[in-house]
Amino acid sequence: MTAAEADDHGTDDHGTDGHGTDGPDAAPAASRRRIWWPAALAAALALALGVPALVAGGTSASGTSSLSVPADDSPEAGFARDMATHHQQAVDLSFIVRDRTTDEPTRTLAFDIINTQANQRGMMMGWLDQWGLTQHSPAKPMAWMAMGGHGHGADYQAHDGSLMPGMATTTQLAKLRSLSGREAEVFYLQLMLEHHKGGVEMAQGYVDMAHNESEKRLAQSMVIGQTSEIGLITDMLKDRGAAPGVPAS
Repeated sequence: MTAAEADDHGTDDHGTDGHGTDGPDAAPAASRRRIWWPAALAAALALALGVPALVAGGTSASGTSSLSVPADDSPEAGFARDMATHHQQAVDLSFIVRDRTTDEPTRTLAFDIINTQANQRGMMMGWLDQWGLTQHSPAKPMAWMAMGGHGHGADYQAHDGSLMPGMATTTQLAKLRSLSGREAEVFYLQLMLEHHKGGVEMAQGYVDMAHNESEKRLAQSMVIGQTSEIGLITDMLKDRGAAPGVPAS
């Protein structure tokens, strides 16, 4: 999935395709649309309140204030673009499993991830718009991480739709769509565990080189939140008699 495809795969896709209608507990379309309002609200709030602070309140590496917007190839822009793509897949995975199991703990986790990561994605897209930057770039995903010496992320080789560390492949997404019940729960949890590990690595990478305090705080909140969910997911897998790690397809 390219960054553009990930963006296009957002709210409209889940309102009409098989992800939301072929499961045993699919919610009505109106309910789906309500799930997405936090992302729209986040974008509006970022534009109205948060982004001006990002533009005017950033600090340089020396600690001095900077009134300039981030450059197109800056860690600020790169992190916003790449994490938005990474978040979109977490939302996609969560919509898939939500409609393929009746297990309440799994569905609750999926709803939490949908709302949290759609909200954060909306903020990052709003920031890019306010900065006058495009939401997509021809640069290789994670290239900005090399600026801070995070070689693993910067050197990651995209394959089968997995653009960044932790992202599921196209084959794995198709497999999740083919499962139901306990099998879907376990495979989703295994995929999401790896997804969160990759997300934490990326967020921490930005924290380590951030020049913008507001965006840094958002990244820090991702590290804290997803690290907590890694513990939860690990326990959920153990409760189901399953081990961490994604089985070979």
